[in-house]
Amino acid sequence: MLDISLLFKIGGVGILIVILDKVLKSSGKDDIAVITNMAGIVIILIMVVTMIGDLFQTVKTMFML
Repeated sequence: MLDISLLFKIGGVGILIVILDKVLKSSGKDDIAVITNMAGIVIILIMVVTMIGDLFQTVKTMFML
């Protein structure tokens, strides 16, 4: 089942990354801002891949494969 807290976590990470990006770019540290953006994308992808893994496990159990 889709847990609503996971959506809030993804949204929170997204908002945090946007704020960090703006602060770092305004202080002239564009290269660190890019690294921060990449780290945020990786964190969100790990959350989504875990959720997809749970989905496949549920389907596997449901069809007794």
